[in-house]
Amino acid sequence: MSVKTFLEKKNVKISAKVYFIDALGSMALGLFASLLIGTIFNTLGDKLGSEVLLEIADYCKKAAGPAMAVAIAYALKAPALVLFSCVAVGVAGNLLGGPVGVLVATIVGAEFGKVVSKETKVDIIVAPTVTIVCGVLTAMLVGPYINAFMTAFGEFIVTTTNLHPFVMGIIVSVCIGMALTLPISSAAICIAIGLSGIAGGAATAGCCAQMVGFAVMSFKENSWGGLISQGIGTSMLQMPNIIKHPLVWLPPTLTSAITGPLATCVFHLENVPIGSGMGTCGLVGPLGIISAMPDGGANMWWGILLVCFVLPAVLTSLIGLLFRKLNWIKEGDLTL
Repeated sequence: MSVKTFLEKKNVKISAKVYFIDALGSMALGLFASLLIGTIFNTLGDKLGSEVLLEIADYCKKAAGPAMAVAIAYALKAPALVLFSCVAVGVAGNLLGGPVGVLVATIVGAEFGKVVSKETKVDIIVAPTVTIVCGVLTAMLVGPYINAFMTAFGEFIVTTTNLHPFVMGIIVSVCIGMALTLPISSAAICIAIGLSGIAGGAATAGCCAQMVGFAVMSFKENSWGGLISQGIGTSMLQMPNIIKHPLVWLPPTLTSAITGPLATCVFHLENVPIGSGMGTCGLVGPLGIISAMPDGGANMWWGILLVCFVLPAVLTSLIGLLFRKLNWIKEGDLTL
């Protein structure tokens, strides 16, 4: 049996799509189910003065590494023993390399675990051992370097945005907004590079422009169901339409180029990394702004209202109407 045939039998597919779209997208679900929900509990606990919610939030955040690792292993279709063994890999990966460290370590551990799975009569020992050793060693070897690079990169973006808020407001808003709509995780990216401060505010503006923009612009085709599923769910639902009709992506993207610098230069909105790449999904983006700016005052509230909701809806709708008049967007192009 050739190596290629053996790997196919073991469902090991060495592919950029599997590792950087499927695995990364699934990792985001692990983040949502731990760190993100923990952040929401933490914000509510602070505002309501609830010690119980704050304690729950702390447990959720501590589970982030294992939750991401299990989600990644699930996306890689790892057998049960391998999948459960990735819990230990997730702990090491997160401590040593952050979310990207978890991604790399879990991919290595899970794939080697899949290779040896059910190949011996002592699979209950071999599969977990290989998975954990390969994954944890990977985390130990590359995790600190990954963490150092991602931290430096994030600090570079934050510093540059502080120095050039208008230009970087446009760049960050457009890029993170597009990442949210693509089948990758904008939330994972923002957390990995620690995108915070006004750079996080610009990222939130871009994500809100995509989600609220698509929700309102496609209301004619998708009615209330589409408004809710895209507005507080995800604009990723439009990816099949974007592939078939790329011009439909322009209205919300142009809107993000407007709201981004408004967030950085006018309202000075800030956000925490977990909220920066979420937009209006579960209202996590606005909640993140409130968490990052406890003394934000009226300027913050006006910023949230206009940048996260009103302007994305109005501007994207107006640009969308123009595109429809020019026949660049046709009826049915945005149907989910």
